Amino acid sequence: MAKKRKRTDVPAEAAGGEKPDDSAPERPPRTLFGFKDPAPGAEPASAAAEAAAPFRNKEKVLITCSRRITYRYRHLMQDILSLLPHAKKDSKVESKQSKGNALNELLELRSCSSCLFFECRKQKDLYLWMVKSPGGPSVKFLVNAVHTMEELKLTGNHLKGSRPLLTFSTNFDEQPHWMLVKEMITQIFATPKGHRKAKPFHDHVFAFSIVDGHVWFRNYQISVPHNEIDKVDKGGLDKMTLIEVGPRFCLNPIKIFGGSFGGPTWYENPYYISPNQIRALEKRQKAGKYVKKVKAKVRRKMHEMENTLEPDEFAELWKGE
Repeated sequence: MAKKRKRTDVPAEAAGGEKPDDSAPERPPRTLFGFKDPAPGAEPASAAAEAAAPFRNKEKVLITCSRRITYRYRHLMQDILSLLPHAKKDSKVESKQSKGNALNELLELRSCSSCLFFECRKQKDLYLWMVKSPGGPSVKFLVNAVHTMEELKLTGNHLKGSRPLLTFSTNFDEQPHWMLVKEMITQIFATPKGHRKAKPFHDHVFAFSIVDGHVWFRNYQISVPHNEIDKVDKGGLDKMTLIEVGPRFCLNPIKIFGGSFGGPTWYENPYYISPNQIRALEKRQKAGKYVKKVKAKVRRKMHEMENTLEPDEFAELWKGE
C-alpha cells in the first residue's frame, strides 16, 4: 500500500496576511460627450500642458430660409449648402418680427455658432442674414445678380467636401466695416481642418471682391496637369489655371447690428436704396408716359380750336352729281 504524502507547512505570510490585489484599476466612466473623467488618484494636468493644447475649430453653420421662397433662391441656398461640408440645414422659418428669437433657439438646439438665413420678401427680393450666435454681430445683405449652378452650365468641377481657399480683394482692409465683413466671411465660409465631412486638401477657391460697394462672389476650380510630362513642381503656379464652377451672386450690405438678428446698429449703408423705392420710381416713369399722351391730346384740341380752318369753296362741288 502506497505511503501518504506528508503535508507541507503553509508559509506564515500567506496564512496570516491577505492576498495582494493584482487586478487592473477600474476605468473611469464615459461622459455624454465621449470624454473620460480623470481617475480619482491621478494628478491634475498642469496649466502649461493645457495652454500647449492645439486649437480646434468647431465652427458649424446653420443654413435655412423663410417660407414662400422662390425656386431660384432655393437652388442658390442648396448650392451654398453643397459647398460647405460643415453646414447644417433646417426647415423653413416664418419671416416675422420674432424670427430672431426662433432662430437663436434653433441655433442653440443644433449646436451651431453661425447662421446664413435667406429671407425672401414679396417673392421678388432676397435678403441674406449673416449671423454669429449668440453674441453677434450680424450683417444684413440684399442679394442681387443671382446665377445658380444649373443656370450657368460651366465646365469647372471640384470634389464635394474639399476645403476651399478664401481670397479677398485689397479694399477689404480699407474701412472698418469691410474688415468686420471679411472676418465674418472667413469664419463662416472656411471649412474647419479635420472636419469629419471634409476632404483633407484644397482644389477650389472662393473669391470675394468689392466693386461699387458690393461684395461679388465667385467659385473657381484649381486645375493642375496630372500627366508625368507636365507634372507641376512645388511652387509652380504658372501651370495652374482657374476654371469657374459657380454659383454667382452679389451682396449689397444694408446694416451691421451688434447682436444676433438685431441689437444696436453699428453701420448703415448711406447709398442703399430699397427695391420697393426702385419699383415705385419705375411705376412713376411708366405712368408719366400715359400722362404725356393725355396732355398731348389736350394740346392738339386746343390748337385746333385756336387755329380754325377757313371753309373750302370746292367742298360741295361734287355733291349734286
